[in-house]
Amino acid sequence: MRINVSRESASGEVDLRPLSARSVVLSLLLGTHPPELPARDLVRGVEPFGVGGSTVRAALSRMVAAGDLRRTDTVYRLSDRLLERQRRQDDAVSPDTRAWDGDWEMAVITATGRGPAERAELRTRLTALRLAELREGVWLRPANLGRPWPPDLDQVFQHFTARPATPARRLAASLWPLDSWADTARALLSHVERSPRSADRFTALAAVVRHLLADPVLPAGLLPADWPGPALRVAYREHRRDLVGVALGP
Repeated sequence: MRINVSRESASGEVDLRPLSARSVVLSLLLGTHPPELPARDLVRGVEPFGVGGSTVRAALSRMVAAGDLRRTDTVYRLSDRLLERQRRQDDAVSPDTRAWDGDWEMAVITATGRGPAERAELRTRLTALRLAELREGVWLRPANLGRPWPPDLDQVFQHFTARPATPARRLAASLWPLDSWADTARALLSHVERSPRSADRFTALAAVVRHLLADPVLPAGLLPADWPGPALRVAYREHRRDLVGVALGP
């Protein structure tokens, strides 16, 4: 889902596209542990969005055919591919961090002969690992995350620990659009708190978790003042729990 935030982000004005039946089903399952629900609960969960049961069931059939969901009798669950997406979403909401001692992770591309599709996939994976590109083929970030380095990437990169000469705060500001991310986060926070209807808040929360996936999760000392990341995570967890309870019931 695309979100457009105006230049006057401090006012909390955001333009959120309505969620489709498919998007609501995925949001409900991605926020459920284990990620499986009976068809009747999914139909009931989408009702607040004005989507009829026949539309939801058609969407479920298409999602099974597309490999998004697996079905056993009347229960739908996320496919293995989307289980990885749930893992990334969970990590975005509750990232695994460690004390930072000033070291940076650095990955340098050593493989050659990759086509455009392979290069695009690699960029997506590195971005998901919260690395930023310093220059073509050189990616880095502060070494403050607890996540392991995927072993298959060793065939593509050399992985180093580094201490850049550039002051860390200045380097971080050059690698990530921190002010822009913070402006959007504050606008989303305002929108979630001001939304009177559950459906509106649910739509906003889908944008919140997408925005959290783009949070670089930097050490506190490298962030601008009043960084809204922690507040956005707290708001997501609190409202998400309430809204899923309303949608699916006890």
